[in-house]
Amino acid sequence: MDRLIQALRAAGEPTRLRILVMLEGGSELTVTEICRILGQSQPRVSRHLKLLCDAGLLARQAEGTSAYYRHARSPFARSFLAGLDPLITDDAAGTIARDQAQLTAIRAERAELAARSFERIALEEEVLRGRAVNQPAVETAMVALAAEHPIDRLLDIGTGTGRVLELFAPHVRAGVGVELSREMLNLARTRLEANHLDHCSVRYGNAYHLDVEMGSVGLAVLHHVLHFLDEPARAVEQAARSVWAGGRLLIVDFAPHHLEALRTEHGHRRLGFTDAEVVHWCTAAGMASVTVNHITLPHPGPDSLTVTVWVATQAADAPTVRSLEVA
Repeated sequence: MDRLIQALRAAGEPTRLRILVMLEGGSELTVTEICRILGQSQPRVSRHLKLLCDAGLLARQAEGTSAYYRHARSPFARSFLAGLDPLITDDAAGTIARDQAQLTAIRAERAELAARSFERIALEEEVLRGRAVNQPAVETAMVALAAEHPIDRLLDIGTGTGRVLELFAPHVRAGVGVELSREMLNLARTRLEANHLDHCSVRYGNAYHLDVEMGSVGLAVLHHVLHFLDEPARAVEQAARSVWAGGRLLIVDFAPHHLEALRTEHGHRRLGFTDAEVVHWCTAAGMASVTVNHITLPHPGPDSLTVTVWVATQAADAPTVRSLEVA
């Protein structure tokens, strides 16, 4: 009863109600963006946001000096927020429509920035695809894992453009992507919103220091991340720690190669990994078993790359925390 009364008090104010409505559909907005839509000062908006967060209706995710706000994902918040739409009266429709127009403009600006980023990234990826395997073959091998083992919760470490979240979205109840690059976070958010994947979100984070409880996800993914890291074993250890008993850790990366251009032109720290070292990292992190799948071009050339898919299974006696509300 106390929680319900707190939520009703928090939502029962015109500005806070506008904030709740504008964040429908999985939108994530900064304080600055919300101020722009409302036409109000940042201190005032920040107070409204704090009340909504304290009531459990919004979730706040810090990202460097900024923070993103979105609807909370708890069953209580979902039920409460789902009841707002039918209560919006005709006299409030004009205000809501103006807010939505501002929100549309903000999304358009994000999409323009994302398009410029994606164009540059696409050129880089096209170079790698020409030398490696076709992307559909790798993605088919990845999604096959979802068919074999229920996932429920997904953690994508180094999410980049958000493609892995998009790929697994039909197979998970909740997905979170962690990324260090703010440019990539903008790109991933735009992709998720464009595809209406409101059960997936992204946040600022470091592969070495995952802010995720031990044993809280069914699948953790490191997709073409390890070759950028100085300490890949440490990232594997952190990822394995997040997987609950019987869950999976999926690692996708290059087998050993000698293409120095990837180091000099694309920032790769490591030129691929042997099966032995990745298996060793997984077992040292407590994973019970590891399977390996090598994917090559049908007709590999001298500069062709092999992509390896390692799937590690978490030990049956590993700690499990399934109550985590990631985001």
